Amino acid sequence: MSDVYMLGIGMTPFGKHLETTCSELARSAARLALDDAGIDVKDVDVTFYANTAQGSVEGQHGVKGQHALRPLGIEGGPFFNIENACTGSSSALNLAFMQVAAGQADIALVVGAEKLNTTDREKKFATFNQPADLAAAKLFVDRYWNDVADIQPPAHVQIDESMRGVFMDIYSIQARMHMKRYGTTWEQIAMASSKNHKHSAQNPLSQYRNEVSVEQALAAKVISWPLTIPMCSPISDGASAAVICSAKALERLNRKKQVKLMASAMRSGTTRDVADVENAALRRAAKAAYQMAGVKPGDISVAEVHDASAFAEIPHIELLGLCEIGTGGRYIESGAASFGGRTPVNLSGGLQSKGHPVAATGLAQVYELTRQLRGQAEGRTVEGARYAVASNGGGFMGVEEAVSVVTILGRA
Repeated sequence: MSDVYMLGIGMTPFGKHLETTCSELARSAARLALDDAGIDVKDVDVTFYANTAQGSVEGQHGVKGQHALRPLGIEGGPFFNIENACTGSSSALNLAFMQVAAGQADIALVVGAEKLNTTDREKKFATFNQPADLAAAKLFVDRYWNDVADIQPPAHVQIDESMRGVFMDIYSIQARMHMKRYGTTWEQIAMASSKNHKHSAQNPLSQYRNEVSVEQALAAKVISWPLTIPMCSPISDGASAAVICSAKALERLNRKKQVKLMASAMRSGTTRDVADVENAALRRAAKAAYQMAGVKPGDISVAEVHDASAFAEIPHIELLGLCEIGTGGRYIESGAASFGGRTPVNLSGGLQSKGHPVAATGLAQVYELTRQLRGQAEGRTVEGARYAVASNGGGFMGVEEAVSVVTILGRA
């Protein structure tokens, strides 16, 4: 098995790109990654393209990647289109990693792209209204809503029930379960939100770059208590890309060994008890990734986690082993997850503030961590960072994300 290296990375600004197509976003990110790698399209042996919503929004359901990238001259070689909800591009990277490590390719291009914003409201939300997804989410809400009914907001909090949505109801229930079981507080969840918005102010590619105080996060409109608007990820457009290569290709191209792709592990969810966290997909993926990389959670210098809500960061850092189960809220409150802390989390701003263009999110995490390990993260670089971890979750079934991908990078 060959060692695998990050040769190039690229990412568009995340946000609303009403006048730009999904394919145009994809080409922009791919060009940036190829330029960063210092290679030509003819050097690419295999290509992976991740997308979830282009069929719903733009009407293109099949061979999306070929249509998007052939104008760049990417043609003739193996080409794979990937759909795996929010883990689309991290899943694509997982497949590319295996191809390169196994010696089936020396250089692989991986692209994740998503265009969700449109003036047509029905198309904009079509991806979030798929019947099986809604049914799975409703089953969870119906089963567990009453179990946390005793965890109530402070008396002064005004709640507009029309703001609620079934997917944020899931995070709401999970948050209140955590509050009930471990004593996590609303203020700690707000601290996670405030922290990530502060980090995002230093990221020029983020959808939002305004700082949000803890008090502002608590005072904002409630989506589904304890989650307020600043605590929830926005609807985003954007693309991200990476070029990875074998040690042989790195030597042939006369490149320095800057960042090594040490591990990529994927696990899907199972039918399990909600309290059985040791069998959570993310927990199992994390253990597999650490074993593959030969590192421990305590070795990690910086992390990017899937905070589609501010609460989601808490179980993610717990299941990654960055802190003990049940202590995530206190970990964030201590400042350990902030810039300058023991293991900073979501220095990009996370999904809440950087944005969440579904299939582009996983590679956007890898983009941030690669720049961290290169020492190139403007105004937020963790000095001396050695190892980095990303956790990316997709969809929802049963009591957890339908699939989890954990990626570990290391400074070579």
